[in-house]
Amino acid sequence: MLKTLKNAWKVAELRKKLLFTAFILIIFRLGCVIPVPYFNSLALSEAFEGASFFQYLNILSGQAFSQGTVFALSVSPYITAQIIMQLLTIAIPALERIAKEGDEGRRKIESWTRIGTVILAVITAYGYYVWVKSVGALTDTGFFAGLVIVSTYTAGAALVMWLAEKINEHGIGNGISMILFANIIASFPVMIWGIVAPEGRSVLWIIIAAVITAIVVVAVVGFIVFVTESERRIPVQYAKKVVGRKMYGGQNSSLPIKLNMSGVMPIIFAQSIVSIPSTLDLIFKPGDGIFKSILNFFTNEIFYAILLFILIIAFAYFYLAISFNPVEVANNIKNNGGMVLGIRPGKPTAEYISKILSRITLIGAIFLGLIAMLPMLLSLIPGVSGIAFGGTSILIVVGVALETTRDLESQLMMRNYSGFLN
Repeated sequence: MLKTLKNAWKVAELRKKLLFTAFILIIFRLGCVIPVPYFNSLALSEAFEGASFFQYLNILSGQAFSQGTVFALSVSPYITAQIIMQLLTIAIPALERIAKEGDEGRRKIESWTRIGTVILAVITAYGYYVWVKSVGALTDTGFFAGLVIVSTYTAGAALVMWLAEKINEHGIGNGISMILFANIIASFPVMIWGIVAPEGRSVLWIIIAAVITAIVVVAVVGFIVFVTESERRIPVQYAKKVVGRKMYGGQNSSLPIKLNMSGVMPIIFAQSIVSIPSTLDLIFKPGDGIFKSILNFFTNEIFYAILLFILIIAFAYFYLAISFNPVEVANNIKNNGGMVLGIRPGKPTAEYISKILSRITLIGAIFLGLIAMLPMLLSLIPGVSGIAFGGTSILIVVGVALETTRDLESQLMMRNYSGFLN
């Protein structure tokens, strides 16, 4: 990875993209420390100590959520709006036709996603305001103060969306992923300190916890890299073709299929969905009744873990369905005079690739689910705390790092950079 960054830095165009991405992330981190008026930071910090679920949102916002700063909502409204729009595109034929209209259709979908982001930001900002008001973390509870707080958070979420899109257009990597990467890296010191040095522990306990944590983190990172880089290669043979006095084709190749083609997006999508019941419970605090019973059922730790695991698998298949088309791949192989060994070209090849994809995706999705659930199981051990979302955080960081490295390598290859190819 360091060699790839070094080689990319030597290319003027890639160097500009790297600097632009770093500049955007710096702007974002500055927004994460700009306070919002009417907040009592001390009372807000005390309230977060009793709301363990909010720690997940706090990690994704780079500790901005617990501090009540401008970018407290981070990319959560944008991610949720994208999920809803992608689901509607599949469910509604009219939207599906618009999405297939090329650049014009893509711009329409993106425009509607932005509108959805702002609407969700208003709802989330109001819910956050209600919760903060209920725990007594505001210095002024009047209408004007509420209007300022909700407007500020909505504007902050819209600005984060704009920053992510600018990274997509002029920077390196996926904008949402890069912002999440920066947030989690910023949260790591707090997370690690909470694991190895909780209040009331002896120095010996801290040393042992630090060593065990380091070993577990290295093992998890190694396992994630191994699985992420694993792939199934489907052998493809191209027929010989004579043009004039020259012969073309006839070589053997392969179609690589990554074990985890969907990357970190399924786990981000799944976490966004399963967070809804707990968020409603913490914000609105319903009394005894059917609604409270339903929320208690969905926030149960065992059911939460099972639902998270199922949703990760579902979103892995969903993300694969919108990003990979076996029929198109099979047609491209056929049009180039190739065929999968032992499989007839055309529809049989598409069905064969789909079958392989289904099996590979299931293995990758189970891997994502286990990584997401393992820290939850470890947190049940007496004396172990603060790692409820550690596995997810490591997975996102490693996944984004690998995806960004591959993006840089592909751009280096397109420019025939000799330092990389040698």
